[in-house]
Amino acid sequence: MTEPPVNQNSPIPRTGVVVGNPKPASRTFQAAVHVVEQLTGAAPELAIDLAAFASGLLDWSDPAVAAAVEAVRGLDLVVVASPTYKASYTGLLKVFLDRFPSNGLDSVVAVPLMLGAGPGHQLAPEVFLKPVLAELGALLPTRALYVLDGAHDDPASYEAWLASARTRIASAVSGVSGGA
Repeated sequence: MTEPPVNQNSPIPRTGVVVGNPKPASRTFQAAVHVVEQLTGAAPELAIDLAAFASGLLDWSDPAVAAAVEAVRGLDLVVVASPTYKASYTGLLKVFLDRFPSNGLDSVVAVPLMLGAGPGHQLAPEVFLKPVLAELGALLPTRALYVLDGAHDDPASYEAWLASARTRIASAVSGVSGGA
């Protein structure tokens, strides 16, 4: 059963996903979209699949990347997702996050999400991705989410995290989007 949207009594929050998987339309992308849909009852308004930017991520004058950064800064809720590479998030995601200024995610509620092959890396999003988002000023009202890659399409893989995170995220999003 899908829970009601996070922001029932206020304007619909602007939501998005940023996915740092080098493979376009990856399982990581699908997982990030699923999390937004489960939290809000709707698909994300903005979906950034960093694989599509290729070498533009290394060109600091690339207008498409600059526009993507500004679009993310205008969100109320963003799921930032990566597969687990070498026990951390991808360099692709790091290069994109480096484009944000200090406190560039101020007032954006962020959910760090990582997929991995086994349970041995389940702390990676909490230990590596969440601190970077905090350094950028993102609001992080919940613990990070780790999902086994092979179970990315199993709703049961998300149930416990959603049950504990839904209320905190709803409250944080309501606060940043002007809700009561």
